[in-house]
Amino acid sequence: MSHSFLENLRRVSHVMCVAAAVVLTGCASHYVDGATREINASEYRKPATPKPVQVAFEFQTKGVANAQATKVLQPKVIEKVKASGLFSSVEEKPVQGGALLSVKLNNVPLTDDIFQKGFVTGLTFGLAGSQASDGYICTVSYLGEGQSSPIVKTARHAIHTTMGATAQPGNARKAASIEEAVFSMVSQIMSNALNDLSKDPAFAANNN
Repeated sequence: MSHSFLENLRRVSHVMCVAAAVVLTGCASHYVDGATREINASEYRKPATPKPVQVAFEFQTKGVANAQATKVLQPKVIEKVKASGLFSSVEEKPVQGGALLSVKLNNVPLTDDIFQKGFVTGLTFGLAGSQASDGYICTVSYLGEGQSSPIVKTARHAIHTTMGATAQPGNARKAASIEEAVFSMVSQIMSNALNDLSKDPAFAANNN
């Protein structure tokens, strides 16, 4: 992984609602929430006749497109779709048949009540120190050949950042760096959304 890429990712972490002072502090620790776990591609329900698909990815911050984060994370998202085995080929341009998989990853602060209700993490924090938590909502929308309406699936995840004497969040895994935390979150949240898509009867019907 190149030095410039890591620097870009570090800059992206600031955009994702984790206070810059916390991210840049040497004593900050990053945790990937344990409520959403990786689902191996072998558990997906593979279609009888996989078809090609175009993937369109967009990272959002509170519903607003974030071009920088999109550029950094898009390769990871494309890689995850390719590894799923749900499609015969994965492209970033239109494919034969016109199938389109739209992926949106929206970063929302868990301090906002409107989003907080959707995240159940079972965390226990100490009385000292400070913490910030970022929620992520992944929405995949698949429109296959001949379909009049898309198949939509959503998955949720979170990353927690602590500083000072704050206790380790319960039900969470400590990451070695913010880069590892973000990449793990992307892989896990995508695996859940793709698994749900694979098991939708409408998806199977369109790929048989």
